[in-house]
Amino acid sequence: MRRRALFAVTAGLAVVAVAAPATPAAAKPPPGFTATPLAADPIQRATLAADQAVASQLDALRRGTDEVFTRTGVTPSVGGSFYATYARSYKGLPVVGGDAVVVTDSAGRVRDTESAAAPTAGLSTDATVSADQALSTAKTKLDRVDDSRSPRLVVLAWGAQPRLAWEATVAGIANGKPSIQHVFVDAKSGAIADSYDDVRAGTGNGYYYGTVTIQTSGSGSSFSMADSTRSGIRCGGQNGTTYTGTDDAWGTGSGTNLETACVDALFGVQREWDMLRDWLGRSGINGSGGGFPVRVGLADVNAYWNGSYTNFGHSQDNARQATPIDVVAHEFGHAIFQTTPGGAGSGNENGGINEGTGDIFGALTEAYANNPNDPPDYQVGEEVNLVGQGPIRYMYNPSTNGDPNCYSSSIPSTEVHAAAGPLNHWFYLLAEGSSPGGGKPNSPICSGGPSSVTGISIQKAGKIFMGALSRKTSTWRYANVRTASLAAAVELYGASSPECAATKAAWNAVSVPVQSGEPTCSGTPGNDYSISLSPTSGSVTAGGSATATVSTATTSGSAQTVTFSASGLPSGATATFSPTSVTSGGSSTLTISTSTSTPNGSYSVTVTGTGSVTHTATYTLTVGTTGGRTFRNDTNYTINDLSTINSPVTSTASGTAVSPVQLTIVISHTCAEDLRIRLRGPSGTYYTVKSSGGTSCTSFGTRNYSVPVSQTAAGTWTLEVADQYSQDTGFLDSWSITL
Repeated sequence: MRRRALFAVTAGLAVVAVAAPATPAAAKPPPGFTATPLAADPIQRATLAADQAVASQLDALRRGTDEVFTRTGVTPSVGGSFYATYARSYKGLPVVGGDAVVVTDSAGRVRDTESAAAPTAGLSTDATVSADQALSTAKTKLDRVDDSRSPRLVVLAWGAQPRLAWEATVAGIANGKPSIQHVFVDAKSGAIADSYDDVRAGTGNGYYYGTVTIQTSGSGSSFSMADSTRSGIRCGGQNGTTYTGTDDAWGTGSGTNLETACVDALFGVQREWDMLRDWLGRSGINGSGGGFPVRVGLADVNAYWNGSYTNFGHSQDNARQATPIDVVAHEFGHAIFQTTPGGAGSGNENGGINEGTGDIFGALTEAYANNPNDPPDYQVGEEVNLVGQGPIRYMYNPSTNGDPNCYSSSIPSTEVHAAAGPLNHWFYLLAEGSSPGGGKPNSPICSGGPSSVTGISIQKAGKIFMGALSRKTSTWRYANVRTASLAAAVELYGASSPECAATKAAWNAVSVPVQSGEPTCSGTPGNDYSISLSPTSGSVTAGGSATATVSTATTSGSAQTVTFSASGLPSGATATFSPTSVTSGGSSTLTISTSTSTPNGSYSVTVTGTGSVTHTATYTLTVGTTGGRTFRNDTNYTINDLSTINSPVTSTASGTAVSPVQLTIVISHTCAEDLRIRLRGPSGTYYTVKSSGGTSCTSFGTRNYSVPVSQTAAGTWTLEVADQYSQDTGFLDSWSITL
């Protein structure tokens, strides 16, 4: 088996070498800080200021008595700012998650400080688990191990409490895909404490840009697909060898030709490089004038970044290579994420931010290139039709493909590509607004958000996001992105600017909550507030009542009086608020009371807050009772039933209004044989899903039913479920599916 050379790049913090005269004696920092040589003006003044802030333990830069900060790089950025990054050690051991950033300007003023962790104290550095044991445990993360690196002992600061851990790096295959796992094994217990994967998988399309100019190298009769003007950028096959030729004409235009794929890939990454320089003030992909290689010909319907190079496969029908601008820029976006402060980080929420970062850089590069063959559109992989289902993601409305539009407590446990939804949504709202016009799609606003968001342009949105990334630490979550982007907006445009106000409004519009100490954006026009509901749904039997807390928060300006009302109530139901009005920042209790005559069904009740502006939130009320059983019905077509008989049953349904309609019904229940299920179309025609029950239960978990139907009309479909085993002859209840 051929072994892969997988460890060319150290994961995590990117080390930027800067050479210059040593720090003057008068500015020598005290013990607890190690400085490396400084660069010449103007970077020297910025670096001296950052070093002094670290030495003085300013704001977030506190350290323990056994800790030392070491400067690892200073990166200039747009607007005259400098970002100095620092690594932390504890008793000589690297602190993973102990990184810090100091933002300064060329005049030597400290503008901001960020730290990924609090000081570590009192932690024993004596390991009871050996390095070999840790490596053996780490290998269990992979289905096949092709390579590994000797573990190093570290302090893992990700999580509630720092712990001593072995960091083992193993490479191979996981779930059929390439994987380079950094596995942290608790050095006391031997359990896996955390892990992250250098390989950032993506998807895209094989798209061809026709005759384009790309930068290569060579002369005479010897040429190479290596960019002589952009360090590190080159393209070749799966063995890592750069393609060469006897002339400087490349590719055939064929979707299956790999040299053509390299033409597209180089064209894409070169546009991204130029966009970073011209729009965002970043030097190269890594921030210090460097880039990374491209490989094409991956035998997979996929594309990925693995920590040291990007790799691109093909569409499912094998007709196109996955090298359009937005996919290429997405994968190099992972490289940007990894080489900004804090590295790649850990956890699904951090991974979702990483994936969203790739999508954002794809959109930015597509807009910068403005190629007529692939117009800017805020769709991800729209040209490839990778598996026959169109774009992979829609930034302006992630829910189009089933990803969340809004931040919620479920994001930390959401798959990383889906967890990118709120960040993608925020970026579109910031760049284009909720109703941009000009042929661009409208973008929905989450419950409790502002009535509208006005965009500031994709270039300005990109600058703000780049400024946020430059403040990133390894423990980043959505709350941190919000705070960092607001700080970047203030830094670039001022606290009284429309850009700062729009940044805040866009975060409110995707339900990322206000953070303590975040910039106020004093230029926000007027006073504003948000409202939210907890819970957002409830079930009652006719004659019962449901309650929810209506919370408010002042999002800009001064607090104001907010008065509540409700609409969309079913017949016989009433809504009351206690109190009926609050000062923004306060809360009220909503009570919805039904009568015995209230019809069964699911109702969307709109809760309206009226102040200087109007905001709404939606409460889903389900009324239903048959034979003493209560049904819960929500917009995902989920029903929880039969709990008094055996165990809960849930069902989801999805489909598209095409000819013929194809619906997939998913039933989850421990008793398979006691259900009868049928589907009724808009015209009243019934379709059998499952016709009969049995006399005993069979445990099976989840069962999928694919139901082809002959009707072509969109409209309201009805899915009905009966409990045969309990001798109910009629269908207990139904719920609607709208196509």
